[in-house]
Amino acid sequence: MADNPTPTMPYWHVYTDADGVSRQECFALSAFKFEGVNPETAPQWNDKQAPAEAGVTFTVLPVGWVGEWHENPKPQWIAVLTGRWFVETMDGHRVEMGPGELMFGEDQNTKARDGRKGHLSGTVGDAPCTMIVTGLDVRPTVNQPGRFK
Repeated sequence: MADNPTPTMPYWHVYTDADGVSRQECFALSAFKFEGVNPETAPQWNDKQAPAEAGVTFTVLPVGWVGEWHENPKPQWIAVLTGRWFVETMDGHRVEMGPGELMFGEDQNTKARDGRKGHLSGTVGDAPCTMIVTGLDVRPTVNQPGRFK
């Protein structure tokens, strides 16, 4: 495996800090193991997450869509498939994401400030943004930025 170093996969973590303010930072998944998914398959790099009940939603955000200030309905992984979108957190940090980018939305339990609670999001550009959203039935954490690194 010397020629095949352990990979990392960047993701944005939208989280709630100890004061109830949403923030976002870029981290990387890094707990990859080189293994097959079963004995019959060749090994590949896998970063297995803790088991949880989950629901998958395929989403298409239309051109010009804006989701006013809101919290993620539950902790959820969001992967952009096509198009672009932005996420702005209560601390004023705005990030634009495109195809192949990954975000973990975990801004539950924020405290309203200056008309902001959770995050603001919307499409960017002249194309819809398609994504796959995997909502997890887990308890959201508070003030644990990058908890999957």
